[in-house]
Amino acid sequence: MATSFIGKPKNRVDGRDKVTGAAKYTAEFHRPGLLHGVVISGTIAKGRIKNIDTATALEIKGVIEVFTHNNTPGLAWLDLSYKDMDAPPGDPFRPLHNDKIQFNMQPVALVVADSLELAQYAATLVKVDYEVEKHRTELADHLADSIEGKGLRAGFTPPQSIGNFKEAYADAEVKIEAEYSHGAEHHNPMEMHASTVFYEEDGSLTVYDKTQGVLNSQHYISMVFGLSKKKVRVLSPFVGGAFGSALRPQYQLFMATLAALQLKRSVKVELTRPQMFSFGHRPITIQNLKLGATTKGKIEAISHQAYSETSTFEKYVENIVNWSAKLYDCGNIEQIYKLVRLDVYTPLDMRAPGGATGMYALEAAMDELAYKLKMDPLELRLKNYTEEDMSDGKPFSTKTLRECFKQGAERFGWEKRNPEPRSMKDGNHFTGWGMATGVWDAMQVPARAKAEFSADGTLRVGSATADIGTGTYTIMTQIAAETLGLPLEKVTAELGDSDLPFAFIEGGSSTAASVGSAVQKVCRKIAKKLLKEAGKIKDSPFKGAGLEDVVFSDEKISDKNDPSVNMTFSEIMKSRDLEKIQKKYMLLPNMMNQRKYNRNTHSAVFAEVKVDEDLGTIKVTRIVSAIDGGRILNLKTAHSQILGGVVWGISMALHEDSFMDHNFGRFINHDLSKYHVSVNADMPDVDILFVEEPDHVVSSLGAKGIGEIGMVGVAAAISNAVYHATGKRIRSLPLTLDKAMTETAI
Repeated sequence: MATSFIGKPKNRVDGRDKVTGAAKYTAEFHRPGLLHGVVISGTIAKGRIKNIDTATALEIKGVIEVFTHNNTPGLAWLDLSYKDMDAPPGDPFRPLHNDKIQFNMQPVALVVADSLELAQYAATLVKVDYEVEKHRTELADHLADSIEGKGLRAGFTPPQSIGNFKEAYADAEVKIEAEYSHGAEHHNPMEMHASTVFYEEDGSLTVYDKTQGVLNSQHYISMVFGLSKKKVRVLSPFVGGAFGSALRPQYQLFMATLAALQLKRSVKVELTRPQMFSFGHRPITIQNLKLGATTKGKIEAISHQAYSETSTFEKYVENIVNWSAKLYDCGNIEQIYKLVRLDVYTPLDMRAPGGATGMYALEAAMDELAYKLKMDPLELRLKNYTEEDMSDGKPFSTKTLRECFKQGAERFGWEKRNPEPRSMKDGNHFTGWGMATGVWDAMQVPARAKAEFSADGTLRVGSATADIGTGTYTIMTQIAAETLGLPLEKVTAELGDSDLPFAFIEGGSSTAASVGSAVQKVCRKIAKKLLKEAGKIKDSPFKGAGLEDVVFSDEKISDKNDPSVNMTFSEIMKSRDLEKIQKKYMLLPNMMNQRKYNRNTHSAVFAEVKVDEDLGTIKVTRIVSAIDGGRILNLKTAHSQILGGVVWGISMALHEDSFMDHNFGRFINHDLSKYHVSVNADMPDVDILFVEEPDHVVSSLGAKGIGEIGMVGVAAAISNAVYHATGKRIRSLPLTLDKAMTETAI
């Protein structure tokens, strides 16, 4: 096959629709007679509902119903029915199930009315009385009451200690020990969570849901409400950001579906921005690191211990402490992961879950060790570089991290760095340079795809995956166009529809390697069929030819050795009297081969900051991010993905923190005026470079997936740069000016 599209910086195929408003998001779908639902949020963190008075609200003309736990019969009773495809171990939350309150802002009622404004007003008239119980929401106060961080969950690897850490650490010539922490962080996508449920004449449901997996939402609805999947079609053609918040069905989907089925009417429910803080978040985490090394910088002992929060009803786990064995040549590693049950909603995967958290602490500790050794932080990492995962001895499928270090350092000018803290100054600002390593999993999961080639030369490919802004529409189109030798404009990619072939939830940076490979394979089946049909034409030069003998390009099949020998697709379809060629493909990862290797993406991040000597304000002025992401499918969208990860890494380092008032167990900065995120004014010059090595163990495309790796390591590099600028360590995120002006400050 001739290369023409893959790897090139192509524009998003859905870009025009998005910027012109043609792209419709979940809450924008409408039909005559559509009802509106408004969720009423609870105001206590733990207890029970004594009484809900809905009478006044129901007296208002246009208010159709108020749903509470008192009038929701016929729902599934088994926990299993409420478990979605991404559910952690435990008992999933059941909206309006009973009078029990498990977390603050728990949905306690749904008001349904003819208009949104009327539903909003009626919701203010519903009175809820509570019986309050003592709650606990402070992680640091309950570490002694922790449980083991274990459980079966997709993507989670239980921590595994190796060697004898205690003995090696006791014998180490140079030691560091430190505690690191960060607060809760909320996803805050631009599009708030919404579900629009259209009740059809035959009693079936057409559901538009904000989701990263239409099949997950379909499964949830069918299980909870006892419906055949044939009666539930879920669509999500465009998603206005998600970052993990839409991996699981959120409670507005339950509410809208409940109301539609009970009323036999179409219903829309959209959450408010404050209600976006009522469900999952990146969990608060406290980490303890101990590193022991020789005076020459050889690391002999690593201990990584983490305490993280979970809810009282589910056991949320993520890979926080597992990363050191993948990065450093050390035979004595202790990994301890603990959970503390709190009266909060279950945490939820947020971009690079566990990785962004764990690597911040590990790489900050590595920086501390480098300074104690009086060694360049980059030299320390290179001295302890490993070509295999120390926990299992398996090599990496591909790893260009060493070259990432080299190219990233050269691009940044690392060799010009004065190693002494507070030694670089620009006017009234101390300048600091820091660096860190990033690592993330390169995953491939089962996926199906279908393709339909028509006599008019157009191709449609489809899979029930999602595009959450990552560029899935575009890479599906590129892969299909290149595989069959078609112009991009003749290919249409379809996704976000439960009627399409199976695809797992879009998350974990697995979509390109999974759905992308399935699209490639199904298009090869179309190509094989076209070649076979070409061989059946009288006096065909392609009789008996195989795919290895020909090239598909410019809408024709050409002899590999003599391009002048060719047949157009149009000619083949017309000669064989074919209107369409349809194929399907089921991708199953080659686990027998993949299990021989560790499959990861890597990064080297270099950061420059300037810290005001008088005010302690911190400004990131430069970032260089060198990425080991396998084969890059679209240079433009890949650059955008890494840039977005860097933006979030800066936000994690300097801005994001969900404040909870522990008197009430409630997040109080629950809007975008108080929950700070990085904006244009915070953005430095970001230089991104890809160190490519196709990884055909991970996928036939050679792609690894880059959705998360752009964020991992950024916060640590910035934190390390702040130390270099000031000579003082701040070991809790975000690095705000109040911390910079305390005893650890300049």
